[in-house]
Amino acid sequence: MARLKEIYFDKTQEELKNILGIKNKYALPMLEKVVINVGIGQAKTNPKYENVVKETLMAISGQKPATRRAKKAVSGFKIRKGDKVGQMVTLRGERMYDFVDRLANITLPRMRDFRGLDPKGFDKNGNFTLGISEQIVFPEITHEKAEIIHGASITIVTTARDIKQAKSLLKALGFPIKGEVILKKG
Repeated sequence: MARLKEIYFDKTQEELKNILGIKNKYALPMLEKVVINVGIGQAKTNPKYENVVKETLMAISGQKPATRRAKKAVSGFKIRKGDKVGQMVTLRGERMYDFVDRLANITLPRMRDFRGLDPKGFDKNGNFTLGISEQIVFPEITHEKAEIIHGASITIVTTARDIKQAKSLLKALGFPIKGEVILKKG
């Protein structure tokens, strides 16, 4: 079982019950899935770009990414219907908990000038979206492997009903949020 999953079910649920005032453990917010997206618009000018993105996503997530295609043509962006526009990976279960654990404890502290997650990244449904500008912050990617630097969008989908529940869940899982005071138990 993933380390973060054990922590969530053993300790974090009790903390969330006290913080949110919810008595039923099945009504508590929890992680549903994690979606990682990378746009590959540069693949038209650089043929290696798509393969670099695919290999990066495979190294980061542990599974093969799906190619996303344009649903309709957009002349302003020089995109035709059916063109490849992105790569995405959806993580659930054990892989999701492993990825979130590595993201919170290893990757985010390695980011340059990281001061915490921006609270504006939460949507009204309790999901959180984070943008990463360089894939080399992940420990699985070395500078030698990173021929081309690209970013990624990471969306953490939760079962939270509102922003307050989602913030409480992410804080309990170890994510630092800007403007939020972290109390150390001692």
